[in-house]
Amino acid sequence: MQHKSNTSGTKVVQDVEKRKPPNAGKGRAKGVPNKVTTEFRETVRKLLEDNSANVGVWLEHVATGGLNPEKADPGKALDLLAKLAEFAAPKLGRVELTGEGGGPVRFTRVERTIIDPQA
Repeated sequence: MQHKSNTSGTKVVQDVEKRKPPNAGKGRAKGVPNKVTTEFRETVRKLLEDNSANVGVWLEHVATGGLNPEKADPGKALDLLAKLAEFAAPKLGRVELTGEGGGPVRFTRVERTIIDPQA
């Protein structure tokens, strides 16, 4: 780093290098899941597993309204079940296959004829 004084007595800093922390760029390797997310999913999965009988009762209570049948909401019960299922079995990502140059995938038909050697 070089310092120069100008006529007003203040310093002008030139050639300042940006310093990076020693571990800069050494993040998680591609494909390695986030530890906190993994632990959270495991906690929710265990909670659901330990309360599986209760979860069924709770969902039935929401679906039928329990002691108040006018509050029955089977759609909400199904929605809750779908939301809980994401923690036990996370959504799979979509995969799109494309052919050469981003075009359609081309298939080649292969036919095999088995010849009986004793015929």
